[in-house]
Amino acid sequence: MNGKEILWGIAPIGWRNDDIPEIGAENTLQHLLSDIVVAGFQGTEVGGFFPEPKILNKELKLRNLRIAGQWFSSFIIRDGIQKTSKLFHEHCQYLQEVNADVAVVSEQTYSVQGIEKNVFAEKPYFSDKEWEALCTGLNELGKIATEYGLKLVYHHHMGTGVQTLSEIDRLMEGTNQNYVHLLYDTGHIYVSDGDYMKLLHKHIDRIQHVHFKDTRKHVMNQCRKEEKSFLQSFLAGMFTVPGDGCVDFTKVYKALLDYNYKGWIVVEAEQDPSIAHPLEYALMARKYIDEKLVSQS
Repeated sequence: MNGKEILWGIAPIGWRNDDIPEIGAENTLQHLLSDIVVAGFQGTEVGGFFPEPKILNKELKLRNLRIAGQWFSSFIIRDGIQKTSKLFHEHCQYLQEVNADVAVVSEQTYSVQGIEKNVFAEKPYFSDKEWEALCTGLNELGKIATEYGLKLVYHHHMGTGVQTLSEIDRLMEGTNQNYVHLLYDTGHIYVSDGDYMKLLHKHIDRIQHVHFKDTRKHVMNQCRKEEKSFLQSFLAGMFTVPGDGCVDFTKVYKALLDYNYKGWIVVEAEQDPSIAHPLEYALMARKYIDEKLVSQS
């Protein structure tokens, strides 16, 4: 990344989902990447089904696309930093070979995001000792990321121990700003706290990656009432692309511009591709971005 612009990407999660591999399995890598070109985005993030770097780089080059980053599930609290570091080195090596910019990290110890628990009421919490281990470990992972020319961006996420603004505050306070950065996800913080602007204003100095995820409020409220899990909630349509939900991205985008944010903004919306046609929703997102955001800036 040249550090002088905002790059627009869209995540593969609208086509295929790593948490439920069977949905969207018919969408090949070539199909996904070509759809991204048709929709007018500059890149994507690595999905769990993506091939080795040599093959991926060829497909990217054919379409003039770039890789922003890739998710890494850390288990620093459960497994310790030594085991986690080894896996993270491998993760960063892959990302370096595909010329990515960030390594997306989320601590998954005790996470309920992939199991059948009420994501709205049964999130985990860390003890003081566990917080210390997590922050120390993330500093180590952040140093590893820099060795590969990457930035570690931490993904606050529903159903995990770092979900709410107060938990994000604690993580930011406990980690080194030179090594641990923040991924700002509009959808996750909105569903968690009901406010997506406070986090942006409070931690803009740490934000180095952005996910634009919209939320259908009526679906969210129904899922909360029915005590659904995270997977059940996104399959029910809780999340969607910008412009199709209740998040006001004009406010978010204006703030990012005002703060002179440079880097990736990646559209990400977990949906069932058999219900929400991936290309249709990618085009919907691009239309909203062009007409309501970029043209107004």
